[in-house]
Amino acid sequence: MGEILGLGCTHYPGLLLPDEKLPGGFHHLLTAPNVPVEYKDRARWPDSLLSELGNDAGVASARRYGARMADGFRAVRRSLDQFNPDIVVLWGDDQYENFREDIIPAFCVLGLDDDFGIEPWHNGNGGKPNRWNESGDWTMRLRGHRAAANFLARAMIDRGIDMAYAYKPLHIDGLAHAFTNTLLYLDWDRRGFPWPIIPFAINCYGSNLIHAKGGMAALFKPPAPEGAPLDPPAPQPWRCMEAGKAVAEIFADSPWRVAVIASSSWSHCFLSPTNGYLWPDHVADREMLEALEQSDFTFWRKRSRDRMEQAGQHEMLNWMALVGAMEALGKKPTIHDYVETHVFMSDKCFVTYQ
Repeated sequence: MGEILGLGCTHYPGLLLPDEKLPGGFHHLLTAPNVPVEYKDRARWPDSLLSELGNDAGVASARRYGARMADGFRAVRRSLDQFNPDIVVLWGDDQYENFREDIIPAFCVLGLDDDFGIEPWHNGNGGKPNRWNESGDWTMRLRGHRAAANFLARAMIDRGIDMAYAYKPLHIDGLAHAFTNTLLYLDWDRRGFPWPIIPFAINCYGSNLIHAKGGMAALFKPPAPEGAPLDPPAPQPWRCMEAGKAVAEIFADSPWRVAVIASSSWSHCFLSPTNGYLWPDHVADREMLEALEQSDFTFWRKRSRDRMEQAGQHEMLNWMALVGAMEALGKKPTIHDYVETHVFMSDKCFVTYQ
């Protein structure tokens, strides 16, 4: 019988950059034409936001924030090291990387070749700046597990969850950033990532995916014409929990030791009108956190897609899969850290289910 470790973290892109660049996203949003003018008025900003900005536009806060994020990832990595899995399954969202106009499935398992590499800083022009000062030709060596991905897709379909699957990326050279960033962060101290991975993509952005191209671009472009039909939505949160439950049960009945990881931040400011697209929906995130702490699976299952999208919690469908898996196994969480912010785009949570 297999054993399962559950983990939760974030793939927040800002952390790729040096700390002094972290506040840049907030200041960029202040220039967005679709952010309501009244929310750009400093007189309306909460004291905690002003405190984060300080007298240096947020740079000192960013250094503290970067160190705290590093500690969160190190805690999750320790759990991974101690468990030493045979396979790592990563739940992440695809933000107009491989999910585009030609095909947008609800779920897709990627069965990769045994050995491959990603070049996260390659851009043909000297390389992208990054907090590790790695060169443009630096390569992260990784392993896939095509046989286990095939096994998983077959078993999911047999259970009535109509999975899409692929054996190579469709549009990009490498992995979608939800997976790339997670792997870079879980190897924060560059000791290598030795375990085979199975990326499990979820269409978290749904009706926003094509219009927003998976990010904050929608705040800088004209809104969709009034009355225009919306694209189809993301899968229901409860369905993601069912998918996670199936993954847990399938691997619990397998010969493998498997770590399942949900990677996403919680409410994203640029997706939520709650605070004028400028800072996260802390109230909504605290509700989810309290239910997570208490293993209140019913609360999570009843969370509606509309409520989550109002809060900018689109990407938390990845966490829905994790919570569904942990409910099936009767596991309780150890929360390493929960971090609220006004300036750094989204709230973050780091968790282990032993």
